[in-house]
Amino acid sequence: MNTLIKKASLFIAFVCMVSLVQAQKFGYINSQALLAEMAEVKEARTNLETLQKQLRTKGENMLKDLEAKFTTIQQQVERGELSPKQQEEQGQLLRAEEAKIAQYEQDMIKKIQEKETTLLQPILDRVNTAIKDVANENGYTFIFDQAAQIILYAEDSSNVTNLVKAKLGM
Repeated sequence: MNTLIKKASLFIAFVCMVSLVQAQKFGYINSQALLAEMAEVKEARTNLETLQKQLRTKGENMLKDLEAKFTTIQQQVERGELSPKQQEEQGQLLRAEEAKIAQYEQDMIKKIQEKETTLLQPILDRVNTAIKDVANENGYTFIFDQAAQIILYAEDSSNVTNLVKAKLGM
C-alpha cells in the first residue's frame, strides 16, 4: 500500500512537471543582427571611429615629434655638440616623453571604451526593454540570444527578432 502511494505521488509529480514544461514558451533573437540594423548603433560607431581617428592622429604627431627630437639629438651627438652630461639629460627628456606617449596610448584606449559605453548603453537598455516587453506580451518564458551561440536548435517560428524590431519601431 505504501509503495502504491509513493508510485502515485511520483506519477502526479511527473505529470505536473511535464505540463509545467509544456506551458513554457521559448523564443530566440539574434542580437548582433538586430544591432547591426539599428541606425543609432551605426551613428554611434561612426562617432567612435571619428574619436579614434582624432586620438590616433594626436598620438602619431606626438610620436613624430619624439622621433624628430631623437634625430636632432643624435646629430648633435655625432657632431660632438653635446657633452656626456648633456647627452644624459637629453636622454632622460626623451625617455620622459616616451613614457608620456605610452600613457597617452593607455588614456586613449580608456577614452574610447568610456565613449563606447556612453553611446551604446542607452541603445542596449532600449533593446533589452523591448525584448522584455515582447516576452511579456507574447507569453515567452525564455528568450535566448542566437548570437551567443547557445541555441542548438530553433524553429523559425520561435524567432522574436521581428517582434523586437517592431517594438523598437524599425
